[in-house]
Amino acid sequence: MALKYKRILLKFSGEALMGDGEFGLCAQTLRKVVKQVKDLRDLGVEVGIVVGGGNIFRGAQIQGSGIQRTTGDHMGMMATVINALALRDVIESMDIKAQVLSAMSIEGISTGFNANLVKKQLSNGEVVIFAAGTGSPFFTTDTAAALRGVEIDADIVLKATKVDGIYTADPNKDPTAERYTALTYDEVIQRNLQVMDMTAFVLCRDHKMPIRVFDMFKDQAVIRIVQGEDEGTLVSSGE
Repeated sequence: MALKYKRILLKFSGEALMGDGEFGLCAQTLRKVVKQVKDLRDLGVEVGIVVGGGNIFRGAQIQGSGIQRTTGDHMGMMATVINALALRDVIESMDIKAQVLSAMSIEGISTGFNANLVKKQLSNGEVVIFAAGTGSPFFTTDTAAALRGVEIDADIVLKATKVDGIYTADPNKDPTAERYTALTYDEVIQRNLQVMDMTAFVLCRDHKMPIRVFDMFKDQAVIRIVQGEDEGTLVSSGE
């Protein structure tokens, strides 16, 4: 089947790597996530990844401690680097070349971001993992995903969540909640739906970068998405 999306930016949370644990990395879950990346590469999809760091550090942990917000955000960025390094090694264990690019300077561990170089790496079949968010405090990894997606000319930003799309209400609390198959950017704003943080969302809207929200742990979901099938919820300009 032909690919609808040739180059993607895949965003998922650090919590997605915990498995059933409450902290850190789960080896089995890590390999399950990376297996999906391998399946994408085997299809010829170019994959960039942004991962959060919530499995290692959360800002709520330091509230009231005297640690400044800026410092806490830098700590969170470093947590994403840990996850990125883990992803890189597991990806390479599956015979796929991978690179970690960090928005923070970490000599000997990762290199800095260069959009033109990244595009060449992706075209050559490498998986590129973007760590440390945007490199600036007060911005989430959602914003990093939107920014990197635009910078590398991705066809779409794929946001992996715990549910299979955007619903009219929390499906875990409301059994009558219905999944949206597609929404426009304006509809998301009008209905006050929490797709991404507003900075990330506006960046995607302004650059007409489509977003698809889906359940990454649903079997073959990401494969169906790149092949153009209905999976999760698509947010776009509607054109």
